[in-house]
Amino acid sequence: MSQRILLKVRLILEYQGMVLLLKQTSDNGGKYTLVGGTIENEEFAKSSLIRESKEEAGITLKPENLQLVHILHKKKGKNSRVVLYFKSKNWKGQPSALERHKFKKVEWFPLNQLPKNMSPTVRHVFQSYKNGEVYSEFLKK
Repeated sequence: MSQRILLKVRLILEYQGMVLLLKQTSDNGGKYTLVGGTIENEEFAKSSLIRESKEEAGITLKPENLQLVHILHKKKGKNSRVVLYFKSKNWKGQPSALERHKFKKVEWFPLNQLPKNMSPTVRHVFQSYKNGEVYSEFLKK
């Protein structure tokens, strides 16, 4: 059986020492997470993140303002995914939760005071990011 590896992108949007997080609806786990999603077959990573940012949070990004800051290889059982995390400090638009079936709201948090209610994966990535690690691995049990 061949292994399928999903390729995903996430946004670390920074503003004055704060980062933007989406709060999931209860039906979707109720945790804080980052803007992003799966890279579609016809897309490159940056164009995927630009599309997801517009769809989920109503913000417009430019490819030249996206800097790759972390790569996560995550495994859960036989499933594997690679997530590319891009940072930006420049965007247009007022961030808001547009996909109301998935997200309740957007909130800014200080990078050194992130909410307790985050997924273990997001917590792991922020710790790696703050430590300056460009690559990390995460095994979800």
